Amino acid sequence: MSGKPKLHYFNGRGRMESIRWLLGAAGVEFEECFLETKDDLIKLQKDGSLLFQQVPMVEIDGMKMAQSRAIGNYIAAKYNLYGKDLKERALIDMYVEAIIDLNELLMTHPFQPADKKEQHFATIVDKATNRYFPVYEKSFKARISNIPTIKKFLQPGSQRKPPLQEKDVPKLMKIFH
Repeated sequence: MSGKPKLHYFNGRGRMESIRWLLGAAGVEFEECFLETKDDLIKLQKDGSLLFQQVPMVEIDGMKMAQSRAIGNYIAAKYNLYGKDLKERALIDMYVEAIIDLNELLMTHPFQPADKKEQHFATIVDKATNRYFPVYEKSFKARISNIPTIKKFLQPGSQRKPPLQEKDVPKLMKIFH
């Protein structure tokens, strides 16, 4: 096994995207093993690779880590991206938790029943506009996007994934249901 972290997930953003961003911010190259079929997921489940029988899973430092927040915390601490003291870590955790809340809304939108999509979208827009974006717009975005490793990750050709499209949902349903 190479020294690069190996990410196991489908070929899309989902819960793995924040981990890709974090590795990108640390300037760490990584490999990806995409789940293409239900059998790919079952194989990982049966061979004991998935502690809680679900992905994302990251192989790093001889471990097979599950749970996206645990993975993120490990990578942040390993590469000195998790603050210099408890107060900075608490602030980082608050920003991360807010992103997770918003991301959950975004990730579940394609799976909403047709008659609920419009209301769900309105909820996303309201919370994003009034709750989350104002916090991140107070100089956070400009400062972060100018960090050289982040700037590189945002360029075309990086391992950053495009947003989930409606056309991708049936494929994901075959893998995860």
